[in-house]
Amino acid sequence: MKPERKLAETTTLNGARLTLHEHDGNYAIRINGQTLMNSALAASELLLGELAVAHLTNQATPSVLIGGLGLGFSLKSVLAKTGPKATVHVAELIPQVVDWNREFLAVVNGKLVDDPRVTIFPEDVWNVLSRVPRDRYDALLLDIDNGPTAMVQQPNARLYKPAGVQRMLAALKPGGRAAIWSAALDNAFANRLVVAGFRVEATSAKLYDKAKRCGCTIYVADKPDS
Repeated sequence: MKPERKLAETTTLNGARLTLHEHDGNYAIRINGQTLMNSALAASELLLGELAVAHLTNQATPSVLIGGLGLGFSLKSVLAKTGPKATVHVAELIPQVVDWNREFLAVVNGKLVDDPRVTIFPEDVWNVLSRVPRDRYDALLLDIDNGPTAMVQQPNARLYKPAGVQRMLAALKPGGRAAIWSAALDNAFANRLVVAGFRVEATSAKLYDKAKRCGCTIYVADKPDS
């Protein structure tokens, strides 16, 4: 059995230890020793991207915002499902994660961060949502932390509160879509989306293709056309 290698380490703003590991061709990011994401368990991230842009099949110049780069699987999915004239913004709070994608994860998805359609914002997606004009994006993906229950940065929880949901709604064009990854069903969060005016559907997702049961939830929230 091949030994596991720790490739890199950094400290988050709240003092947590974030590490990148490789074992037998699989890559994992851990927070204080607990696995946050693993390249062998990427099915739900790929599905997140697919669901987010499924309504944009005939859109020539779609505009997409992704909150959270991670190992790059949601970005991979979005780029595969949108055309050459797409604009894809990626907000990643921890700049080292962007560096890790380029330096260590090129064999996974790292080259995608330099795709000409992609612009990386090394900052909190909350800040991006705060400054963009209304009706800016056709699609918004959030794969931040552990979903509505924050695991890495406690301030991430504000994204899923009423003020955060309102920012999502404002940033989307009429008919736009938000797709949000959650580690578990969260009826209170789904209700906040509905109260804000979204049409909401919860989709159960597998963590890997051959899993016998679903391990997370993706909320698809559509903004009305008018």
